[in-house]
Amino acid sequence: MNKSTILLSLLILVGAAASKTNADTTTESSAKVDCVILLHGLGRSGLSMKAVEWRLEKTGYHVVNQSYPSTKHSIEDLAQLALGEALPKCESDTKIHFVTHSLGGILLRQYLSEHSISNMGRTVMLGPPNQGSMLADYIQTVRLANDLQPEAGRQLGTKGDSVPQKLGPVDFELGIIAGNRNWRPMVSLPLDGPSDGTVTVEETKIDGMTDFLELPATHTTMMWQAAVLDEIIAFLESGHFSASDADKTK
Repeated sequence: MNKSTILLSLLILVGAAASKTNADTTTESSAKVDCVILLHGLGRSGLSMKAVEWRLEKTGYHVVNQSYPSTKHSIEDLAQLALGEALPKCESDTKIHFVTHSLGGILLRQYLSEHSISNMGRTVMLGPPNQGSMLADYIQTVRLANDLQPEAGRQLGTKGDSVPQKLGPVDFELGIIAGNRNWRPMVSLPLDGPSDGTVTVEETKIDGMTDFLELPATHTTMMWQAAVLDEIIAFLESGHFSASDADKTK
């Protein structure tokens, strides 16, 4: 075999390898990745969910960190506004998951009471007032505080006419993380039982939930804790938290 033939053979081999590499790269880049919508709590913005956003993006998810004017509208209107803006930001043919904090979980439940999401994935709720909040009840008894309370906050009580109480059980894969560290005991005197300073552990629970986890976290900062971030990923990927049953209430 002469040098020209050898050189031609090498060029053909290199070209074939390059074509395969390009094809593999194209396949990988065109592969759909799951979308995760983040919904913050009352009086917050998407900035409060940044740690969750960064961790999910690092894991490989497409993340929509949706801000909404939580202090300006009712829960019903906020649900339509927040979800109406967030859902189109996900690819229509990919799985859509949710991670919510506090009021954000109630917005999702409110939205799903009137709409269906055909490609609904899994949801993790952080400190959700799924049974309403005794703290919201208490604020309504203090005239000045109640006058300053946003409309959505006044809808979060524990009475039967509150929005959380009217929504009923969930019918989607849901993991709930409740905090049990109360960093403001004087403000949270009305809360009966272990709480995160805003919502009691029992108030976070809801019939139909898939898994439940109690962690040493506060309501305000739980979405920045490494253990919480680890468990969010675990549930989104497996449908269960990674903590053992013995550790789930510690």
